[in-house]
Amino acid sequence: MLNGIWLSFFIAAFAASLWQWLIGGDSEVFARLVQSLFDMARVSVDIILVLLGTMTLWLGFLSIAEKAGMIRLLGRVLDPLFSRLMPEVPRNHPAMGLISMNFAANILGLDNAATPIGIKAMQSLQSLNPSRDTASNAQILFLVLNTSSLTLLPVTIFIYRAQQGAAEPTLVFLPILLATSASSLAGLLAVSLMQRLKLWQPVVLAYLVAAALALGLLITTLAGMSAQALAAASTLVGNLTLFSIVMMFLVVGALRGVRVYDAFIEGAKEGVSFTVTLLPYLIAMLVAVGVLRASGVLDAGLSGIRWLVKGAGWDTRFVDALPTAFVKPLSGSGSRAMMIETMNTFGVDSFPGLLAATLQGSTETTFYVLAVYFGAIGVTRIRHGLGCALIADAAGIITAIAVCYWFFG
Repeated sequence: MLNGIWLSFFIAAFAASLWQWLIGGDSEVFARLVQSLFDMARVSVDIILVLLGTMTLWLGFLSIAEKAGMIRLLGRVLDPLFSRLMPEVPRNHPAMGLISMNFAANILGLDNAATPIGIKAMQSLQSLNPSRDTASNAQILFLVLNTSSLTLLPVTIFIYRAQQGAAEPTLVFLPILLATSASSLAGLLAVSLMQRLKLWQPVVLAYLVAAALALGLLITTLAGMSAQALAAASTLVGNLTLFSIVMMFLVVGALRGVRVYDAFIEGAKEGVSFTVTLLPYLIAMLVAVGVLRASGVLDAGLSGIRWLVKGAGWDTRFVDALPTAFVKPLSGSGSRAMMIETMNTFGVDSFPGLLAATLQGSTETTFYVLAVYFGAIGVTRIRHGLGCALIADAAGIITAIAVCYWFFG
């Protein structure tokens, strides 16, 4: 599937460019395509350089945690749930602890920590995979839940809104929370349907109900806080949690007789050698995304949607924010640029500006996550992984639009 999708991006870009040249008279379109190839290759290297430092740092700390037995201990938190959602993963397997840590990092908006932990979890799941080039059911579920990106503290979006002069930078907190929750639920349901998972089991229902109650309590508590207090709490909770985890690894490791410095260096070396292997996968995906954008395919899709919406007599304000939604599954930096462009054009607190920020926080960069996570373990046959991830994306986008009309319409 991945081979066909990648090839289709180039074919669509080439066909659209031929149309613009032969029919529209745009002789510069192919120059933009070629430039996008080099630009995306450079962006890929920039991403790898950032990821290199992050992977080296966190794989060093994770090495300490593994030697201290903390990964297995953390796995027990979600083991009753994932032993039913991932029946092929043995109870108390190290992957469970890594999955728990990855979800915690995502929920707190700690992207820099979530990615290396998630890759480590995917590698651990690969050790159980009987077919090395084909994604297992457990890997697909883990990937889809990552791409749906349930985030409680989208601090970076608050920062972007503040930089653009928003009166209340955290105004989109609740819409983002509802949209990303819907995305995660849709992803879980899609995978469950494809893999025939029994979500009505008492243990699974207990976890889901507990999560829903906790989410409701959090919304109720934070909704009553001022914008300044919410922004301060978001930053404090995220940073305090992150550094507390680091200290916990170091202290517990030392108490259990682990030579923490040596363990850190051992894990960090693995991070350096491993990150370099991701570059071909990342370049392959990003250059395909780049030519698709440069060819105008995304702009054409947006114009078609605007025409259909206007013809149906509906409110077309949401269409102005859709570039963020279109680009988000393809490129995180691209969607951020689209969000900021929408804020600059229509105003940071306009309906399109608020919706663009909500869309930015509703899902993850699906194709980037797919390229990095599956590229890290050499999986090329992704089965229903992409389809379920895109269903989660669609649910997040639709919910974001509906919630923004509810809150700001």
